Amino acid sequence: MSHNIILTKQGKTAKGTIHLTGSKSECNRALVIEALSGGRVKVKNLSDAADTVTLAGILNSKVKSENSKTLAGEEAHGPSTIDHGQLINIGPAGTAMRFLTAYYTLQPGEVILTGSERMKQRPIGILADALRTLGADITYVEKEGYPPINIKGGFEQLTREISIKGDISSQYITALLLIAARLPLGLELHIEGDLTSRPYVEMTLAMLKQAGIQHTWTDNVISIENQEFGETALPVEPDWSAASYWYAIAALADEAELFLPGLTSYSLQGDSVITEIMANFGITSQFKDGGVYLTKEVKPIVRKIFDMKECPDLAQTVIVVCAALGHEATFTGLETLKIKETDRIKALQNELAKIGVKLIEKGQVYKLDCSEKFIPETMFINTYEDHRMAMAFAPLAQIVPQLEVEEAKVVEKSYPAFWTDLEKVGFVVEEQKA
Repeated sequence: MSHNIILTKQGKTAKGTIHLTGSKSECNRALVIEALSGGRVKVKNLSDAADTVTLAGILNSKVKSENSKTLAGEEAHGPSTIDHGQLINIGPAGTAMRFLTAYYTLQPGEVILTGSERMKQRPIGILADALRTLGADITYVEKEGYPPINIKGGFEQLTREISIKGDISSQYITALLLIAARLPLGLELHIEGDLTSRPYVEMTLAMLKQAGIQHTWTDNVISIENQEFGETALPVEPDWSAASYWYAIAALADEAELFLPGLTSYSLQGDSVITEIMANFGITSQFKDGGVYLTKEVKPIVRKIFDMKECPDLAQTVIVVCAALGHEATFTGLETLKIKETDRIKALQNELAKIGVKLIEKGQVYKLDCSEKFIPETMFINTYEDHRMAMAFAPLAQIVPQLEVEEAKVVEKSYPAFWTDLEKVGFVVEEQKA
């Protein structure tokens, strides 16, 4: 779908079975591990998320540094003439930008990594500085600290010890950890301050361990020696981030009976914490029959403070549910939301205002003010080229009679079947052509 859609739903009952795509977070890590292993590691159950398809396509392509062919199937947004290396356009895929920045420092030849206009506004400097400290040759093509970047692959490692701030994107840390075993001197990574999104770092290390890479983590220091990958298969779980939207649908329903096959209670994914968060809204998660059953029990919402530091990708979902229910909760741990696909704080503030709800920022604390909340007959949702904005607000169709969502195709980034899956539980999805 390349146009807006109109969402409607008769009744507030959600029942059905939904088969989710593979975890984008796991897939993107697994693909880089597979590439670095020289084929010793194989990935099973690849996600069909656009970001993963883009990354897989790039890693499976043979880099020819003597030409300037653009990969990933779209025109580059970088300079019109490239006289350096191959131009690789990752579009809006932020994970691909971070992981490939580290990956290409180890590959022969020269590349320029670029992306969408929004990608050029998302900082890469902290990761580039860390790689430069190791000895990598990375320069900026346009704006200092931001893509596009020029990478000359293959370098003499100057040190094994680097420091990086813990309160920035965990993808910077993961990018470094993924290449650590391939560094001649290994890597000793010192994390400064509090670690944001810790479960994502733990996921990376757990997947590396599955692939035969050992590590130590003492206090704030993660060490990985130079070592070989083992021969193994990396199975990818269904996506807990995608599951979160079904928890939101259940939370806004009067009655819910949903089954999500393949999900387990011992997931590597930090977003599996959605089971605990949504228990506050009366959603019970029962793991059996090879998946999780969601049921709804109407109960008072008691919890007032939600710390999203370790699961920032759930923030929009939880905030929208609270707003829709008129629950004036307080949120912390949202520091990274401003450098995502869009400034998610500003986007949330803009869209919640359409139902009279304010998201008030006070330092690093955010509070919902629902005192003027109302439910309009129709509502238009701007998505800001952000897949999670579209999916976080879609459940509102259960309480707003007619919900129009801008540029429905944005969900392809992580959950291409989202609109089709909504139809399976009674949502009506109509394309609104311009």
